[in-house]
Amino acid sequence: MHFKISQRELADRLQLIGIDVDKNAIQRIEAGKRFVTDIELKKLGELFGVKLEVLVE
Repeated sequence: MHFKISQRELADRLQLIGIDVDKNAIQRIEAGKRFVTDIELKKLGELFGVKLEVLVE
């Protein structure tokens, strides 16, 4: 599953829905160097219209 969105835009969208992350945090998540909280994971699923189960597979 691929979405065309920049790290900056993703960080901005997450901030708009109450998740305090920046572009650097997104980079660390993508690199596997930052833990993603359950709340962040839930909001990412909502943002992309993906069920939580799909994200944790």
